[in-house]
Amino acid sequence: MNIDLSGRTALVTGSTAGIGQAIATGLARAGATVIVNGRSEERTRAAAEQVARDAGVDASKVRAAAADVGSAEGCAELTRAEPDIDVLVANTGIFKPHPVFEIPDDEWLQVFEVNVLHAVRLSRHYVPRMIERGWGRSIFVSSESALQITPEMVQYAMSKTAMLAVQRGIAESFPASGVTFNTIMPGPTLTDGVREMLGGGTDAEIEEKGRAFVEEERSSSLLKRLIDPEEVANLAVYLASEQASATTGAALRVDGGVLRAAIG
Repeated sequence: MNIDLSGRTALVTGSTAGIGQAIATGLARAGATVIVNGRSEERTRAAAEQVARDAGVDASKVRAAAADVGSAEGCAELTRAEPDIDVLVANTGIFKPHPVFEIPDDEWLQVFEVNVLHAVRLSRHYVPRMIERGWGRSIFVSSESALQITPEMVQYAMSKTAMLAVQRGIAESFPASGVTFNTIMPGPTLTDGVREMLGGGTDAEIEEKGRAFVEEERSSSLLKRLIDPEEVANLAVYLASEQASATTGAALRVDGGVLRAAIG
């Protein structure tokens, strides 16, 4: 399959590292002009340069747009800087392990605002413009925790379940629009945050620790290892393509088989 996103512009929120950066790199490699987003101006600029290098494209094909999309003000700042795109990847997310009754109200609200409302706010701006042009791709990055609730991060799981509902609701609201609306559900993935959680080490040590983590915490995994961010990115690149024109309103798993379900 030859995926060609030449002429398309894609925004990936939270793309200075991990899954977001891998998606940005994959989209750039497929020919899209990519907007890298993060909170820090310096880190976002450095990440954009890294994406261009890793994708093997000219630096002009990858732009940096620093803005804290975890707030209404940050989303407004981003949409002013980049008012029109063809592909939205709402990837920004935070997680904090806490026993359920030790999660304070402000943390419930923060997780919901960052993980869910940033996707809502950006969709509210970008999707009508996509519909006017008759083409667009909206992709939310959720988690297998949306369906398999983990007791150590109920507030995170709540937000990821909400993303599924919001995206499906948007898809139902705009049928036959030329815009597709999908959500990706990654499983346990080797991001910087997970690497830190595992205590760091060499690549070989991290791989071993990752397998032990999956065996202990996600024993239903059929992959029996952590997922590489690029493996998640591959699905996002497909969903951004012309070839995915009949895939919409869907929640798609790239979870290594963690969810014990034949469908979904």
